[in-house]
Amino acid sequence: MDETTNNSALEAPRSALKSFWLMFVVEFQNAFSDNTLQWLVKFFIIGAIVSQDKRDTYVPLVGAVFALPFVLFSMLGGFFADRFSKRSVAIGIKCAEIGIMSVAALSLWLANVPLMLVAIFLMSTHSAIFGPTKYGMLPELLPEKKLSWGNGIFGLGTFAAIITGTIFAGTLSDKFGNHQIYSGFILIALALVGLSLCLCVTRLPAADLQKKFRANFLGDFFSEMKIIRADRVLFLGVIGNSFLWFLGALLQPTILFYGKDILQLDDTHIGWLQAALALGIGIGSLAAGFLSGGKIEYGLVPLGMIGLTVFTALISQMKMTFTGVAINLGALGFFGGFYSVPLNAIIQHRPDSKNKGGVIAASTLLTWIGIFIASGIYYLLAAKLHFTSPQMFLAGAILSLGGTIYCIKLMPDSLVRFLLWLATRSIYLIRVEGRDNIPERGGALFVCNHVTYVDAPLLMASTDRKIRFLMHRDYYNRWWVKPFTKMLGLIPIASDQGPREIIESLHVAGDAVRAGEVVCIFAEGHLTLTGEVEEFHRGFERIMKNTDAPIVPVALVGIWGSIFSFEGGKFFWKWPKQFPYRVTIRYGKNLPPTATPDQVRAAVKNLIEGQQN
Repeated sequence: MDETTNNSALEAPRSALKSFWLMFVVEFQNAFSDNTLQWLVKFFIIGAIVSQDKRDTYVPLVGAVFALPFVLFSMLGGFFADRFSKRSVAIGIKCAEIGIMSVAALSLWLANVPLMLVAIFLMSTHSAIFGPTKYGMLPELLPEKKLSWGNGIFGLGTFAAIITGTIFAGTLSDKFGNHQIYSGFILIALALVGLSLCLCVTRLPAADLQKKFRANFLGDFFSEMKIIRADRVLFLGVIGNSFLWFLGALLQPTILFYGKDILQLDDTHIGWLQAALALGIGIGSLAAGFLSGGKIEYGLVPLGMIGLTVFTALISQMKMTFTGVAINLGALGFFGGFYSVPLNAIIQHRPDSKNKGGVIAASTLLTWIGIFIASGIYYLLAAKLHFTSPQMFLAGAILSLGGTIYCIKLMPDSLVRFLLWLATRSIYLIRVEGRDNIPERGGALFVCNHVTYVDAPLLMASTDRKIRFLMHRDYYNRWWVKPFTKMLGLIPIASDQGPREIIESLHVAGDAVRAGEVVCIFAEGHLTLTGEVEEFHRGFERIMKNTDAPIVPVALVGIWGSIFSFEGGKFFWKWPKQFPYRVTIRYGKNLPPTATPDQVRAAVKNLIEGQQN
């Protein structure tokens, strides 16, 4: 390799990372301007309209007008994101924003509510087209292992922009009063800043130059939904993400009227309440990205749902001061961030690269349909059924509880992953090496040494891919274990039964690998009694028969001596040597499906000794 080629290879990742941070700032500006404009209009409506019935009509109308373009144009945004360079799309969108903010400035100068609604409609159209582009850029600029981190950073930036945009809108509303033309000039200047940053982003190739535009966006939407439904995890991620935004759209005007009617706050302090919620979401998003440990951690989803339920219920029941409400809204947002990050990572990572923009667009469309419906439900509950603000929070808590139950029912292994997530950040601390050796898609067989009774849970916690383990039938059938074994799709096997039963279990495992699943076998057949890797049985050869999937050697290192190992001649009944216990899990380079037991055992031993294959 010559020097020019080598320098180019070094510059590419730096350029991509620089572009990621540029797009982070662009997204911040976009969310800031969006939010500032929307809240300026809401504050104007509340100040100009005295009748409560009219307020309860016009405020959700602003939300509906903002949501409608996302329903109409999200699929168009997905087409642009796939058909053209995402950098070019971003530049074009930012040029359009300058004109849109000029319309907004005119509407604020004239104090004309219909023209304000037109400006909001145009700005949300701009954001609908921009969404698939900005989020579709992340997998092109970041490796998969940094995708949760990138989503956490973007989530923090977006909600920091919402925080500052909401506070800024309240401040502008109080400061400029009837002279909001100055607010319009500021929004135009911010659009110019966004355009200048987009011009500095690295050039990106189009994902699919052959993609055809379909004027029938509903037909395009249903086509993408077919792709989404074919992947159960992706489908649940899309539905879960839509529910979060539905709930947020329902609670946002509730916070506004809670501040005005119950706490008697001015526009600036109402902005601070909205900011507390957004700050919580941003911090929760950052924490989720950090705690995911370089993988997509589904276990955070039920934890987020439980938190949403608890804190929404608390706000509905407690008579609190401004500070108390702000703290509870911050906690509510924190768990919302925990909930959203793994779902966003699923939506971005699981689709094929050629369909990524379309899938993200369909997900966005479904989300905004939920937001649009939330505006209608808010109008029904507040204007027609005369729900108070605390009652609206209680309705949100009931919906969150239902969503929690539904989530666990459809994705029960997420609850198990949540428990594992807690255990591996308290009892055990896991370090994972060689995660890039795990195939992102398709079948694979993990072959691992067997040291303790918790080897399987530790492996599950080390990767976001679902693993189906072969488990001894005696343990599989125990009444207190069986609900979890079925939930996780474990495969029972018993060495003391006849050959026919053993072959049948191995056949089930082989079918799973051929179907694109990950299966794990502890090839020694029993726990080690010495800490050394014993001879591997030949059962995995039958699993890999007639398959082209790889064998992934896996080594559990440093776990001998923990209370679940046989060190000292007994399990369990000994004091832990350290707490939390530090474990290293190493994934080796893939072996062919024809690898022999001796070859796989040698690969596992090399990993234990710190050598890559």
